Amino acid sequence: MNRITRISTLFAALATICLATVAQQPDFSKVEIKVTKVSGNIYMLEGQGGNIAASVGEDGIVIVDDEFAPLSEKIQAALKNLGITDKPVRFVINTHYHGDHTGGNVPFATSGSTLIAQDNVRKRLASGGTAGNGGSIKMEVKPAEKAALPIITFEHDVTVHLNGEDIRALHFPSGHTDGDAIIFFPKNNVVHMGDDFVRYGFPFIDVAGGGSVQGMIDGVEKAAAQLPADVKVIPGHGALSNLDDVRAYVKMLKETSATVQKAIDAHKTLDQMKQEKILAPWAKWSGDFVNQDTFIETLFNSLTGHPGQFVKHN
Repeated sequence: MNRITRISTLFAALATICLATVAQQPDFSKVEIKVTKVSGNIYMLEGQGGNIAASVGEDGIVIVDDEFAPLSEKIQAALKNLGITDKPVRFVINTHYHGDHTGGNVPFATSGSTLIAQDNVRKRLASGGTAGNGGSIKMEVKPAEKAALPIITFEHDVTVHLNGEDIRALHFPSGHTDGDAIIFFPKNNVVHMGDDFVRYGFPFIDVAGGGSVQGMIDGVEKAAAQLPADVKVIPGHGALSNLDDVRAYVKMLKETSATVQKAIDAHKTLDQMKQEKILAPWAKWSGDFVNQDTFIETLFNSLTGHPGQFVKHN
C-alpha cells in the first residue's frame, strides 16, 4: 500500500467514524429545556431540535413545533413551571414535517392536543420518503404513525383564536420544504419563522422535499414585509432575533444564489464551483451541518430544478 493509498484509506475511515457519530441519537435524558419570555404571554423554548414558540394563558396553551418525543414531558413541565395556567397544550402547530419539529406529535396528540399543519406536512408525514439537498445531505424518512398526523390541515392559512391573540399560520410554498408555515402572533409582535430562517449559518433546504432557495427568499421577504420594525423573531434554530438579522440572512441567500447562477450560466460544473470555492466570500456562514460545498450543491440543485444524486464524500 503506497502513501497516497494509506492517506485515502485513513480519510475514508475518519469519514465513516464522523458519519457514525452524527447518526447517534442524542442523550435526551441530559437535555434541559430553556425558557425565554419573548413578549407578553409568548415564550420561546429551546431543547434539542427546533425552537418552540408557546402562547400561554387562561384559555390554555398553543405551541409551535414540539421537538422530539422523549422531550415531551420536559416541555410540558417547563410550561407548567411558568405558573400561568394549569390548562393543557390545546393546540400544536407544525411549521413543517421534519422530525426535529414534529417528533413530539404523538405524545402531545395522545395527551389531548390537536395537531395543525399545512396540507403537505400531513402528506409527507404519512408517506415518508427522502429528505435532502439532492447531494451530500440525504435522510430516509419513515412513514409516521397515525397519531403523529395533523388532524386539522390548511392550504393557505389558518387562525387560532386563543389567549386574546389571533395566532395566524400562513403557508409559504417551496422554501425550506413544500409545507412551510410561518406563524404570526400580531398582538404580541412576535413571529416564528420555522426553518425558513435559521441562525446556524447556511440553511438546509430540503430540495427533495419540495424546497427551493427561490421560494425561501420569496417567503421570508413577504413575511418580513408584513412585520413591524421592532418585531421579535423566533428562528427555527438559534437565538431570538430581529428584522435586521432576517435581512442579513436574505441578503446572503440572494448573493450566494446569484453567484451560483452566474457559474451555471458560464456552464461550470458542480465540481468546478467547489474547486473554485465560489462561496468563499460568505465563509462566515459555513457551518458543521451545511458547509460551503454542501450549500453550493443545494443552490445548484435548487436553481437547475435538478434534485441531483447522493454523493458520499470522503
